[in-house]
Amino acid sequence: MAQVSEAQVLDALRSVMDPERGKDIVSLGMLSGLTIRDNNVAFAIEVDPKRGAQAEPIRHAAEKAVDRIPGVLSVTAVLTAHRGGPQPAQQGHRHDHGHDHAHGHDHGHDHGHGQPAQPRGGQGDQKALVPGVKAIVAVASGKGGVGKSTTASNLALAMAANGLSVGLLDADIYGPSMPRMLGISGRPNSSDGRRLEPMENYGIKVMSMGFLVAEDTPMIWRGPMVMSALQQMLRDVNWGELDVLVVDMPPGTGDAQLTMAQQVPLAGAVIVSTPQDIALLDARKGLNMFRRVDVPVLGIIENMSYFCCPNCNHRSDIFSHGGARKEAETLGMEFLGELPLHIAIRETSDQGQPIVVSQPESEHAKVYRNIATRVWEKVSGNQGPKRAAPRIVVE
Repeated sequence: MAQVSEAQVLDALRSVMDPERGKDIVSLGMLSGLTIRDNNVAFAIEVDPKRGAQAEPIRHAAEKAVDRIPGVLSVTAVLTAHRGGPQPAQQGHRHDHGHDHAHGHDHGHDHGHGQPAQPRGGQGDQKALVPGVKAIVAVASGKGGVGKSTTASNLALAMAANGLSVGLLDADIYGPSMPRMLGISGRPNSSDGRRLEPMENYGIKVMSMGFLVAEDTPMIWRGPMVMSALQQMLRDVNWGELDVLVVDMPPGTGDAQLTMAQQVPLAGAVIVSTPQDIALLDARKGLNMFRRVDVPVLGIIENMSYFCCPNCNHRSDIFSHGGARKEAETLGMEFLGELPLHIAIRETSDQGQPIVVSQPESEHAKVYRNIATRVWEKVSGNQGPKRAAPRIVVE
């Protein structure tokens, strides 16, 4: 099969007109973030935030135009809000016709001030993003490197082991790790040409940007572009009927994380931290972010809580110990449990066989299942009579 070129994509997109401005989206500089991997095409279209959903026809037209190119396997186009200065009509000249998205102009996203992060429409509009999904649970951390993705994958698998139907969304656009952690390769298919079918392994459904771009390809995308991609991975993926969708959030508390917390109908969030002071400080920031946007914090998990030597069983508190439990008490949050810094947890994740499925009788797997049970109890209890579920007891 011939490789689709960037020139072919740009030529196709020159046929897509912006009806308000009377020119094509390429010459107007509306295209950015163009990525082609194994004939799977992804790009963003920048529009004025005032136009909002009115620009959806442009996105659909762009996807259809690229899809007509011989050899194209899939097309993912996202809308991103371009906030300009007082003369938005004059801003297009600073774009490099879309594909060099590392240019340095200022979009004025008003990070942290809610503009463009405010959700469009009411709560009912937000919930329409993921029909059929009873509850969405975010797994978050205030900083990277605390084992958030390992926790998210094992938590999702533990919920499945507890009898729930589970999906897992890898929302870490810049560093997607779920394809490797869950031992999934290949690309998602689309039966109708509009919605992607999630990948599956170990009984859970999974979607990640890692399925659409090469593992070593950097995603140099701005916050609004990331949010648009995440919304489409929620809205344009055939998740089916799920009890819970676990979202592995990007690390930190920046614009993308705040917008995600505001625009996605989260049933609650789980905070992951190591016991050391600096990690707890960042965890507190993450917790406060969710509180500010009225997302219930379900509890805190202490990861890398201690190290037990596999040879002599000597225990060392490398990152201190018990800090997350104390922090939870101080903040009035539930402490969900602790996981050690253990070679088996690391090795099984690197091998694409998380410990919950590869060593289900291990003490570590039992801790994950206990946490999963408690999280589901809290989520199902928050949902009211229509979304209640039976209590799950781990024997």
